[in-house]
Amino acid sequence: MPELKRLHAGHAPAVLAFELANRAYFAASVPDRGDDFFDQFTDRYNALLAEQEAGICAFHVLVAEDGSVLGRFNLVDIEDHAAELGYRVAEHVAGRGVATTTVRELCQLAAGQYRLRTLRAATVRQNAASQKVLTKAGFVPVGPADPAHLGGKPGTWYQRDLVVLSTEVGDSDH
Repeated sequence: MPELKRLHAGHAPAVLAFELANRAYFAASVPDRGDDFFDQFTDRYNALLAEQEAGICAFHVLVAEDGSVLGRFNLVDIEDHAAELGYRVAEHVAGRGVATTTVRELCQLAAGQYRLRTLRAATVRQNAASQKVLTKAGFVPVGPADPAHLGGKPGTWYQRDLVVLSTEVGDSDH
């Protein structure tokens, strides 16, 4: 069964393989990362790990039993108990509920582990699959997204308010 794991240095080869294998698939719905992303992958990857260590972002990968990456699920620009959600899943698992299930799991992590109260995500208007994932995961549209944020394409911001989970057991459990 796939497992959502916090990104670490050892994931680098699998993340690169995931990005390369799905590049054309991703480019059909989101702006392409460009050749520089792949040419400078190690430096960019290390920069992501540094941002995560600084608490600015929290990066996760959905790892299959064979160690391959099925998806990336990220919380970026963490500030004031809020973050932006970004995600992408491999073409061969798209349309099977993987993104929805994992976004829901990440929402629980965001509330419980990272103590976030609000998540936002932007998607281009033509990306009906992403809109469906967000809606099924409890996000609601809250307004237009700046096309500059979405590779020049018009889009919509979605938001989900999170319930911060208590780690204490209440008296009602006795």
